[in-house]
Amino acid sequence: MHKVLLIEDIKSMRNAIERILTKAGYRVVVAGDGEEALHTVQQSIPDVILLDLMLPKLAGQEVLKALKRNPATAHIPVIVLTSLSQKNEHRLRSDGAAGFLEKSDLLNSPGPLLSTLSEVMDDHFRQNRAAAFRV
Repeated sequence: MHKVLLIEDIKSMRNAIERILTKAGYRVVVAGDGEEALHTVQQSIPDVILLDLMLPKLAGQEVLKALKRNPATAHIPVIVLTSLSQKNEHRLRSDGAAGFLEKSDLLNSPGPLLSTLSEVMDDHFRQNRAAAFRV
C-alpha cells in the first residue's frame, strides 16, 4: 500500500481528497500547513506528496524547495495542487515538482487525481529502476 502525504489547509478539500485516496487503497497522512508538512514528512516518509501551493505558515513553493534540498526527502515525487493557473509551472518544475493538478478538477471526479498519482509514481519507479541498473 502506497503512502501519500496530503498537504492541504482547507479541511473540506483535505477530507474529500483523503476519502478518494483511502477508497483507492492509499494510506494517507495529512498536514494542514507548511511547517506541519515538513515535520510530518520527517516522521513518516511517504511514497508521494500532494502539495497545496497556498498554505499558512510556510507557502507551498517554500515547502517544495525545502523538500528538494533535503537529501532524506529529495527523492519523493511532489504533485502540486493549485487553484491558480499554471503560469508558474516552469518555475515549479525547476524547483522539483513532478506533476500538477487543478483543484477544480478534483471536485468533479477522482479520475484526474488517481491517474496523475499513478503516472507520477510509475515514472518515479521507472527512474529508480534505471538508476539502479546504471550503478
